[in-house]
Amino acid sequence: MTRTRNALGAILAVLLLAVCFPAHASATPPGIPSTTTARSYLSAITVKTEGSSDGYSRDKFPHWITIEGTCNTREMVLKRDGTNVTTGSDCYPTKGSWYSEYDGVTTTDPGSFDIDHVVPLAEAWRSGAKSWTTSKRQAFANDLDHSQLIAVSASSNRSKSDQDPSTWVPTRTAYRCTYAKMWIASKYQWGLTAQQAEVTALNNLLATC
Repeated sequence: MTRTRNALGAILAVLLLAVCFPAHASATPPGIPSTTTARSYLSAITVKTEGSSDGYSRDKFPHWITIEGTCNTREMVLKRDGTNVTTGSDCYPTKGSWYSEYDGVTTTDPGSFDIDHVVPLAEAWRSGAKSWTTSKRQAFANDLDHSQLIAVSASSNRSKSDQDPSTWVPTRTAYRCTYAKMWIASKYQWGLTAQQAEVTALNNLLATC
């Protein structure tokens, strides 16, 4: 009987810990390739000197657009990347928890998180999107089908700005391999180019996977 009570006590303790200290939300954008596939994608991306930012404006990449019902792209990502998320009639989260894979920050305030374009809009512009139609740029800026959008802390997103992996990577080293695979997949899927320094940095990151 004592042994049974001890076992039940241990189970209850584990359950209590799980309730009081739930696992952090893990942002998982779709379409993250395996390392092997990422290497294949990277080798297929055209290596080219990056273009200029002349003419660039975020307004040329319309976002956030309505996806379904009252939910726009930002709200869809917050629902996807959060844990125990509840929303109001306007689709904005009223409760939940979010974990920033870039820097390990956790929050219960969705307003403190940004939705990062893994390949920044300005970077996309310099890598080929300048010649796209506005409708294609809109599709890119609201892409929920590939690994292009992720909820992260505002500070990490603004630290990154429009840099590519040759000058910026997540401070959380455990996510750098995944970040590289997401970046590569997005550029490959959208037919964007990459400069040599970027390709070298991505190969180095893949070597850590």
